[in-house]
Amino acid sequence: MKLSCSQENLSKGLGIVGRAVATRTTLPITNNVLLATDQGRLKLAATNLEIAISYWLDAKVEEEGAITIPARLFIDFVNSLPNDTVDIALSPRTHTIEVKCARFEGRINGVEAEEFPPIPSIGEGVTTTIDPEALRLAIAQVVFAAATEDTRPVLTGVQSEFDSDKLTLAAADGFRLAVHKAPLAKPVTEGIEVIIPGRALSELQRLLSDHEEPVDITINPNKSQALFRLKDVEMVSQLIQGTFPNYSQLIPQSYVTRAEMSLAELTKATRTASIFAREGSAIVRLQITPGKVVLSARAEEVGDNVGEVDATVEGEEAKIAFNSKYLSDVLGVLREDRVAVETTSPSSPGVIRPVGVDNYIHVVMPMFVQW
Repeated sequence: MKLSCSQENLSKGLGIVGRAVATRTTLPITNNVLLATDQGRLKLAATNLEIAISYWLDAKVEEEGAITIPARLFIDFVNSLPNDTVDIALSPRTHTIEVKCARFEGRINGVEAEEFPPIPSIGEGVTTTIDPEALRLAIAQVVFAAATEDTRPVLTGVQSEFDSDKLTLAAADGFRLAVHKAPLAKPVTEGIEVIIPGRALSELQRLLSDHEEPVDITINPNKSQALFRLKDVEMVSQLIQGTFPNYSQLIPQSYVTRAEMSLAELTKATRTASIFAREGSAIVRLQITPGKVVLSARAEEVGDNVGEVDATVEGEEAKIAFNSKYLSDVLGVLREDRVAVETTSPSSPGVIRPVGVDNYIHVVMPMFVQW
């Protein structure tokens, strides 16, 4: 293998695939990144066996070849080089690559490409296309509600339902539920439900940060892997096997009290209350009365605070308490100017939804407190 490419493009590509490099692993080769020539371009790939990310960048290829080299060392070295042309040459006999850029050069020992875990190729299955902004918003409003503990693996994933021209994402961790409906640019020919790991969707969200072209999604026939294809990037994720809880049963169908208010004002009041809540039991109390919502928090040893937010209230006066982090998390992903809080009783789940759109709903279990 012998090629040259720009340091800027190589650094960008390594930054993308580097997210998939294994950190703790019993398979040392997954600490490496794969370099391979591919139809006149340089392909970079990394995998932690749960996700695999491949990236293609323009290169001047003189000799074909492939090698895997320690990812962290290579990434740090390339990032330290000046913004100039990088020349890479592989010695097939010693499996060593020589990297030259301006007045710098380095040699890195590698491992044969044949040792690298094969990146799954998904050629057929259920396919669709989605606008990147719609997918980015859907992931952002849902993925934070997925569980981080592995005690119930299905809850560490996001239920993903492809139905006609609609994608529904749902995540729950036992204390909260987030559901977002997004339009598909290309309808699916058959409905399908899979559970995508939350970590995989978080990585996909990062990949979408500056992406403008439509995203192609393919679910393989046996529903074990999903492929997300972007411009110059492909990410393959293993899917979680199991049955996701019937989350629609957890969504209250009615309310006794509904308060509609400014998202910015509620966020500010929540942030202020959270300062005191974190010193206590992380509890923020909401008291809904005609024309306003009063937020308060109390830390026994330290002090307390009270904040008011103007609100349009329908129904009865109400009291409910939430975990301050859960309330802050959902307010942080909303985009509309106004937000509604719906309650039934102090011991029933509360519902938070943006006003003006009907594609998102968030359900939070209340905290039990003495009023």
